[in-house]
Amino acid sequence: MHVAKTVVAPLDRVKILFQTHNTKFARYAGTHFGLFKASAEIYREYGIRGLYQGHSMQLARIFPYAAIKYMSYEQLKLMLGKRISDQHLRNFLAGSLCGVISVAVSYPLEMIRVRMAYSTPSAGAPAERVRGVVKMIYNEPAYRFGLMNFFRGFPLSLMGIVPYGGVSFLMHEYFTALARSKYADIATIQSDNTHTKSRRRKTRELRAWAELIAGGLSGMVAQTASYPFELVRRRMQIAGVHNPSKRTKAGQIIRDVWHKAGLRGFYVGLTIGYVKVFPMFAVSFYTYEKLKAVFDLD
Repeated sequence: MHVAKTVVAPLDRVKILFQTHNTKFARYAGTHFGLFKASAEIYREYGIRGLYQGHSMQLARIFPYAAIKYMSYEQLKLMLGKRISDQHLRNFLAGSLCGVISVAVSYPLEMIRVRMAYSTPSAGAPAERVRGVVKMIYNEPAYRFGLMNFFRGFPLSLMGIVPYGGVSFLMHEYFTALARSKYADIATIQSDNTHTKSRRRKTRELRAWAELIAGGLSGMVAQTASYPFELVRRRMQIAGVHNPSKRTKAGQIIRDVWHKAGLRGFYVGLTIGYVKVFPMFAVSFYTYEKLKAVFDLD
């Protein structure tokens, strides 16, 4: 997961700048080759480090996030399987709940990461460090207790993770099951029956390309289903930069986006999201399934 996040980190930085309507890069959003133009400008002004700004916090966040997400998914799937006979509903609910748990644990780190990625200081000025960003967020007067500032947009994040987490696991289970049934001749690895009988894992292993495609497609569907929630949440997370004493509400941001750009405004940066999530989900789900095979888990 760390490798996947590092590969797509520059795309994530540009996506956040587009989502939050950063004044310095807003002109590139929704334009042809906007991703490349914005990336080139960041590189010219800040160098390669500019493309990875905030990535250190992403790496710190993703370890507990991914570990909790995949562990809780398997446990929730077993628990819900005893009460829910519909496997699609079971997979969706397990994915949604594991997403809620992992987001709740890692949200403050996500908040710090977004603030760092949003920051575009003047050329030559020192980049903001984690300690400075944490102090700035904590001291914002919007909430009586400083720690609450690290949870700006948290309720909306929980709403967004339900379709994101639920759809990603639901579609991954669907695509892998489809590959093992309809396309089994080309998508599965033929295994030795004697060796298979001695293992607890009875699931037929997919070829690498099939597993990667299933993971990537599940990520794209999940991103589409949850993207408006993500965009509004990002705007809420950076609201303290412009008005530290104000508690910006989701309804206000939704109305503002709608009046300025209509429905299309809620999907600014989605193309970058697709480019980002396909390899990220492909690698993460591939690694997840291979580790389950190594440890003989079904």
